[in-house]
Amino acid sequence: MQPYYEDPSVALYCGEALALLATLPSASVDAVVTDPPYSSGGAFRGDRVGNTTEKYVQWDTAIRRPDFDGDNRDQRGYGYWCTLWLGECYRVAKPGAVCLLFADWRQLPTTTDALQAGGWVWRGVVPWDKTEAVRLQKGAYASQCEYVVWGSKGPLDRGEERPCLPGFFRYIVRQADKFHLTGKPTPLLSDLLGIVPAGGTVLDPFCGSGTTLVAARLRGLRAIGVEWQADYCDVAVRRLAQLVLVAAPTAEPVEQAPLPLALTQANSQ
Repeated sequence: MQPYYEDPSVALYCGEALALLATLPSASVDAVVTDPPYSSGGAFRGDRVGNTTEKYVQWDTAIRRPDFDGDNRDQRGYGYWCTLWLGECYRVAKPGAVCLLFADWRQLPTTTDALQAGGWVWRGVVPWDKTEAVRLQKGAYASQCEYVVWGSKGPLDRGEERPCLPGFFRYIVRQADKFHLTGKPTPLLSDLLGIVPAGGTVLDPFCGSGTTLVAARLRGLRAIGVEWQADYCDVAVRRLAQLVLVAAPTAEPVEQAPLPLALTQANSQ
């Protein structure tokens, strides 16, 4: 399959994640970092199957963004589905690669189970504090945190050159840096990618508006993204092509060869 967008450090594919993952070569990426549609915009089944704009947009929000599909599974269905693509990601990952998955409190138990069912070694949970700028609920605690469930493909590389990373991040969601209904802050992704070796390749099978790809470029990494909605592929392309980036911690860029995807060969065999 031909990329929807490609440059020397980034390749973006428009299509269904499981189908595209099957075309990627084994042991070819250093990290899987993704924010899958985790079907959590409501407490009950009727809430989850609703329109994503109604689920995730506050009534007074002036900016309107495209809806997205795949956000209507119950917890059991979500867990089964995650196990499928996490198993494919495991195949594509190099030994020692890491996997980082976003989840909220509703899907946190299911996500930790699915990570392990996909073959990964569960390493922990990293909270993301969205600050006090979240929806408040009368008589209840604010849902102020989301979580990054992370693991590795076998033992971690704990060499002396590896960084020591924090176990907690605090970033507000700024509208100027939000390009998707459930978009995450670019500086947050840039910080999370600090675990990836210099010059490594990051895979995001649900890349949405391309924040992981943008953050990877900021850190001098290579990235492969998959997104099945053309509207959001177009947003990601604009961000990458026009360098519409927010300020974020960056690493020194590294010398890079063209991205070795080998997809054309795989599809021609």
